Amino acid sequence: MIKKLRILVAKPGLDGHDRGAKVIARALADAGYEIVYTGLHQTPDMIATAAMQEAVDAIGVSIMSGAHMTLFPAIIDALNDKGVGDVVVFGGGIIPEEDVIQLKKIGVAQIFKPGTSMNQIVSWVQEHIEPLSQS
Repeated sequence: MIKKLRILVAKPGLDGHDRGAKVIARALADAGYEIVYTGLHQTPDMIATAAMQEAVDAIGVSIMSGAHMTLFPAIIDALNDKGVGDVVVFGGGIIPEEDVIQLKKIGVAQIFKPGTSMNQIVSWVQEHIEPLSQS
């Protein structure tokens, strides 16, 4: 039996714009993935705890506040602290290319920028996360 991929969709920090996160969560659910949505205003520790408790394969993080260089590293640190550092972290937001490079160096698997289609995100999950969950 093939395990159904579980993805946590998270909105960290004080950013109150969650429409994009909800649209992505819905697109991933429509593609057959099990989605856990954290809601707004989550701390990195809350996200890591939810990832551990829900036994997710990946976390999609939506950051529109400009705090991506603080929040992504804090989420990765919290995941490592809780022993779930193998969970794939990807995200989206208005993030400058030089920051994308730095985020990938610390372990963020992919950053999706405004204008990325839902099909592109679903295809990336199919190509990069599904194979990891099957091994």
